[in-house]
Order: sequence, then structure tokens, then C-alpha cells
Amino acid sequence: MREILPALARWHAAGIPFGLATVVAVSRSAPRGPGAAMAVGPDDEVVGSVSGGCVEGAVFELAQEVVASGEARLATFGYSDEDAFAVGLTCGGEITLLVRPVTPASDPAFGAVAASVAAGEPVTVATVVDGPAPRGATLAVRPDRAAGTLGTAGLDIAVTADARGELALGASVLRHYGPHGERREDTVTVFFQSFAPPPRMLVFGAIDYAAAVARIGDFLGYRVTVCDARPVFATPKRFPAAVEVVVDWPHRYLAGTETDDRTVICVLTHDPKFDVPLLEEALRRPAAYIGAMGSRKTHEERRARLTEAGLTGTELSRLRSPLGLDLGARTPEEVAVSVAAEIVALRWGGSGAPLTTTAGAIHPPDEA
Repeated sequence: MREILPALARWHAAGIPFGLATVVAVSRSAPRGPGAAMAVGPDDEVVGSVSGGCVEGAVFELAQEVVASGEARLATFGYSDEDAFAVGLTCGGEITLLVRPVTPASDPAFGAVAASVAAGEPVTVATVVDGPAPRGATLAVRPDRAAGTLGTAGLDIAVTADARGELALGASVLRHYGPHGERREDTVTVFFQSFAPPPRMLVFGAIDYAAAVARIGDFLGYRVTVCDARPVFATPKRFPAAVEVVVDWPHRYLAGTETDDRTVICVLTHDPKFDVPLLEEALRRPAAYIGAMGSRKTHEERRARLTEAGLTGTELSRLRSPLGLDLGARTPEEVAVSVAAEIVALRWGGSGAPLTTTAGAIHPPDEA
């Protein structure tokens, strides 16, 4: 959804109705997770995807129908032995979609939500999926305010409270309520889609490998910052326009920078006077991934210095060094792919092994 919001915001601002299909539930080996979205706008323009191509044709027709009727619909697509390659999911999974019409009259807060997401401001959108409440009705919840309604004051109050909790987790989930927000009932199904600010990628060491890692980090949706103490290397023209470039001592910059459990830290400085104090700081703070470049000999020497600095075995176990998966990478771009592959595998619990050597679901359920 985040990727297609700019196009949807333009349509909404121009008063052009469009059909929006959002994945609200999945099971088994579904190709896309909750929150994946596809929209059909003016002149049958399509943006986004809900299944990677399996059911997009059928969803296209549904989106046209809901715009014409003005009524939201719920649709489920799964694997069919008899007709697997017609409109079913050939991967064997199942997805449930909410397909709703969006117009300035039906969803006046849509433009403001898109603006918040573009500005990196946290917001959760709660949408009625099923039950005795207006299907497709939305409530946009921010940390300090809410806009819209799901039909009743009691439901709005209960959903607002829960939406702020999901926003803190960055989660997209289904919840169930009574028609007036009763928590012990399950007649109304509401989908929460949270737009937390993008996770951060901090790249230390403005070398040629850093430029490649920064590009792939930006591609993966991270807010990327490159930091180096040497101004001759830390120049914005060497990096993509979306990448922030900072001239500072790495450990000092990190000490003054907030990180969380989604933050990725890549240490490419390759110099003990930079990377030892930097890793000493990094390994004692929250982060999803902490990787350092260097040979195995460099890693052993670095680990010895960090041990002398007082880091424990538990803290050192968080360090991915040498960073990246074994792809046989040589060029900076290939190394960046190996680093990105390790980050993705760690995030989702992947093995990094070729799929031809593994068994079971290719897209296991997201237990997080």
C-alpha cells in the first residue's frame, strides 16, 4: 500500500473514484501478506498487486464493479484442483480481499492519511471488513487524534484504543468486536493497517560498497543514512538522492541517534579506530541487524578488541561478521545483494538455502 499511495492520493485529490483491493487475511502459502493492495483508477489504470499475478484479472473486474455500485465487497481466492490456473492461487494458499470504492465523499480522510504516510507520520487505518457495520467504512487513528467513523461511537472508541496499540507495533491485523465496540463479541470484523515510519538503515563508512548498500537499502524501503568522519568521502553526490549523508565520527553519531528493533546497522568502515568504538555502541542498543565488513582474520582481531572493551558473549553473538550471505559476490553491487539477502533472511527466519533443496511452504505464515 505504501508504494501505491502517491498515485491514489493524486486520484483522490482530483475527485476521481477508484476501486481499492486490500489483502486482509491469508492462510498457508499465500504470495502476499495482509496490507498488500491493488487499485484500479481512471482509464482502467492499475497500480499495485495482491497476489503477484495469480488473481489480478478477477480483482480488476471486482474493483470496477464496486466503483460502479458504490458498495464494498469481500472476496476469497484459494487453490482449486479443478480450475487452479483460472482465478485460483497456484501456490496453494488463500487470500481474503476487501474491495471498496474510494471517493472524496466516501473517504474524505484518505488524502490526509496519504500525506501522513508520505511525511513519515505514524497512522493506523481501521476498516470494517464484515458484520453489522458499514463495510468499507474507515477510521484513521494517529497518536493524538482520529478522523472518520465506523458507524457507532462505541465501536470508534474501542477501535481507536486498539489502533494505537497496533501502531506502536507497526502491525496489520484483523480484530473482532460487537456493533458498539463490545470486546467479548465477534460480529464486526475490522482490519487494522498500520503505517509506522520506515525502518532505518545506518551505513558507516562512505566507501564504494556503501553506495551499493545504500541503494539497495533505499530499494527495500529503509530510510538510509550514510555516516563517515572523512568529508572527502562523505559527499551527497556519491549516493542516491534519497540517502542522508552525515560527516561525523561513527560512534559519536550513533550515540546520538535513536534505534529500535527494526534498525539495520552496516559497519563498512574497515578500520579499527572507527569500527571498534562504533560496534561497542551498536551491540549495546536495540537493532534488528548489526553487520560488519572484513575478512575472517579482521573479524577475529575485531572480536578480541571488543572483548577487551568489556562486551559479553551474548552481546558479541549479535554481530554478523563477515556480513552477508555466501553468494560468491565480488563487485560492490553483488556484495550489497548478499547483505540484503542476509537482512531479509534474518527478518523472516529464512535459511538462505536454495529453494530447490528445501521442503514445505515457500511463504510460511508470518508469526511475528
